[in-house]
Amino acid sequence: MAESKLHTNEIQLNDSFMGRAAGSGPSRNREVFGAFKRAFETGHTADFVNRVTEDFHFFVPLPLEGWNHEQQGKARFEALIRFERSVLQVQITPLIELENERWGIVVFRAEGMLNGLPYRNELTVAFEFEADRIRSFREYVGMPLKNYEIP
Repeated sequence: MAESKLHTNEIQLNDSFMGRAAGSGPSRNREVFGAFKRAFETGHTADFVNRVTEDFHFFVPLPLEGWNHEQQGKARFEALIRFERSVLQVQITPLIELENERWGIVVFRAEGMLNGLPYRNELTVAFEFEADRIRSFREYVGMPLKNYEIP
């Protein structure tokens, strides 16, 4: 009996987190992740940058001086994309997408080349929303990023 109750609670938690029924309209999270994906794959940042708040900030776990703390603003995001594209050429595939009124979370696979070496990783990005804008994002990496270190 307890096992059944636990399962029911898990389902309720998941339904609560999702925030909307499947097929109930366009997903803000999917649109934002699409803009994020385009920036990293192509270098085109305008769609993403046009969606952020004035106090936009982000964190990416790069083991490099200057990138190893919270970053602020649109210009810094554009600098991140320029840097990433100089060392990383990837295709990004979303695997799991969750969202509610305040948060959007996407687990994704990135495959390509990092500093000329084959690269494959699973990562997670958590977007914080403020109304229809992106207030922040935080990226979590599935494996260490030692290949970012310059030889």
